[in-house]
Amino acid sequence: MVEAMRCWLLIVCFFATSIVAAKTVGLNDLRVWTAPERTRLVFDLSGVVAHTIFALPNPNRVVIDLKAVQLKHKIRHVKSNESFIKGIRSGVQQKRNLRIVLDLKKKAQIKSFLLKPNKKYGHRLVVDMRVRGRDASKKATTRRKISQLRDVVVAIDAGHGGEDPGAIGKRGTQEKTVVLAIAKKLKKMIDRERGMKAVLVRSGDYYVKLRDRMSTARKHAADLFVSIHADAFRQSTVHGSSVFVLSERGASSEAAHWLAERENGADMVGGVSLSQKDDMLAKILMDLSQTATNEASHGVATKVLSGLKRIGKVHKSTVQYAGFQVLKSPDIPSLLVETAFITNAQEERKLNSGRYQQKIASAIFKGVQHYYTQNPPRGTLLAARKHKIEKGDTLGSIAHYYGIGVRHLRQFNRLKSDQLMIGRELLIPLGS
Repeated sequence: MVEAMRCWLLIVCFFATSIVAAKTVGLNDLRVWTAPERTRLVFDLSGVVAHTIFALPNPNRVVIDLKAVQLKHKIRHVKSNESFIKGIRSGVQQKRNLRIVLDLKKKAQIKSFLLKPNKKYGHRLVVDMRVRGRDASKKATTRRKISQLRDVVVAIDAGHGGEDPGAIGKRGTQEKTVVLAIAKKLKKMIDRERGMKAVLVRSGDYYVKLRDRMSTARKHAADLFVSIHADAFRQSTVHGSSVFVLSERGASSEAAHWLAERENGADMVGGVSLSQKDDMLAKILMDLSQTATNEASHGVATKVLSGLKRIGKVHKSTVQYAGFQVLKSPDIPSLLVETAFITNAQEERKLNSGRYQQKIASAIFKGVQHYYTQNPPRGTLLAARKHKIEKGDTLGSIAHYYGIGVRHLRQFNRLKSDQLMIGRELLIPLGS
């Protein structure tokens, strides 16, 4: 009887194992994200898969083998001028394994990893490909030749827009209109300053969701986020400008949000993904990023507020703290400027004046410029060494002193000739 029962258990176990072994995972979709030097493929799967990946030369290909995976839909290759994928093919191996072949335009370095399900997506296989060596774009090569120095990037956010007019003055002045005018004037000033450039979160009369404003700044790798608004109050006598940074409570709530959402693999803090970090390490990284961001935010805000004090009365004489959504990027210093009270008749008239808009923009610009001149981010043009030209200096002698080529020094400073003006400052590339 015992022996019969043992045989029966063996038979049941055999069939159960066969059923599990026969179970296949579905490949539901393929998403392709492209950039000049890299391409990311995300395979949406119905379960965990075992996979192998390798590259082949002549012609350049990447082969991805997925064990016990069934293709649910025909793979559609998302074409892009930036992508270096020429085509995507698929086929069945050993009746139950799926092979995907990527035909490449260039040789690439490959990396793959699996992501667990989150609220938005299920199981995913991510394949990252990056161009190698000489195959990198000319733009990247040029950037390396000037020691990878970059501009300080300022994201300018004109509040409200589109169906959301913001505050409205008694004369009908809409907040969304005047703050966009100030934002555009500020952008022109920043773009004229060598070593700095600006991007507008919105460039016209349309609405951008609050979190999308933060995402736009991150997309452009912004060093600073400046949100411009015009205040309102029920008492028309209230006036003056104010500058806000994120409150401690707002920072804590946002940190909790990012830590809860980190599994999606897309959220980044200071360029580091939290998706594959354990709880303790992710929290430490978040705290470090948030602390540095808060300090920089307050530093810039203090300089901007000083500039605003020079052009008129301020509503609050010190930097204020609030939990505004647009200030909550844990890795981008952020401030919100309330330029004036649109509900105050005198300030409403000023806000409609192009001259006053220019003054506000100039005050913000000078504050930002002052801070980043004193605290330039590493790897930026503003962080480059400077040489003040003295009598007897030549381009050749300066280049020799710093151990760089004359041509490099000339190109780096955009000089059209070798004639130098005494008292002018030359930028010396980083690493010289």
